[in-house]
Amino acid sequence: MFDYSAHPELLKDRVILVTGAGRGIGAAAAKTYAAHGATVLLLGKTEANLTQVYDEIEAAGHPMPVVIPFNLETALPHQYDELAAMIETEFGHLDGLLHNASIIGPRTPIEQLSGENFMRVMHVNVNAMFMLTSTLLPLLKLSQDASVVFTSSSVGRKGRAYWGAYGVSKFATEGLMQTLADEVDTVAPVRSNSINPGATRTSMRAQAYPGENPLNNPTPEEIMPVYLYLMGPDSTGINGQAFNAQ
Repeated sequence: MFDYSAHPELLKDRVILVTGAGRGIGAAAAKTYAAHGATVLLLGKTEANLTQVYDEIEAAGHPMPVVIPFNLETALPHQYDELAAMIETEFGHLDGLLHNASIIGPRTPIEQLSGENFMRVMHVNVNAMFMLTSTLLPLLKLSQDASVVFTSSSVGRKGRAYWGAYGVSKFATEGLMQTLADEVDTVAPVRSNSINPGATRTSMRAQAYPGENPLNNPTPEEIMPVYLYLMGPDSTGINGQAFNAQ
């Protein structure tokens, strides 16, 4: 496990947007960031899940989060612009962006993977992530110390059979992270890095490995040290790096 111990007020007064914040790793990250002082913008497609995370953060007495129902699969360009305008109006800037939301798609040989399924996975995991990054970058540049964290995978660092669209989308994720990192290096107070969460006890993992005993994998809460490290000031100057949570 990544070895890092965070100061209780590590993220005090920071505004951080988390995609896929309704469950799994996204929900754990949102609650962890809030517990360390951040105002968290909870973005996801299922409002009921986001509301549950909101209620848990509020009940714990942490800074009041914001629920943002937003479907990355169907969102149009003007909706990204409206999201950025809302954040600018409410907060004036953005200190952190955790790209967590993604879909796995069918795990099948490339020969049997339909173009429709391939394009759907690429749209959610790559196109939407690009749109969010490019639209929110001006707000991140207004921060004194901003961090963009991309969620990768071991299959996005070395290709593996039957991971098709998902694996290709994670290679693209690493490419976007590196491209952004090179662009902002020394010219903007923004850093860009990726995290491979590894095998974690989530519904997506269960979908990919239905025969596996989930109790053998750590919970999302247990892999949070690297998520805190990259989102807080202790990682200032760390840019273009690929991290492993485990």
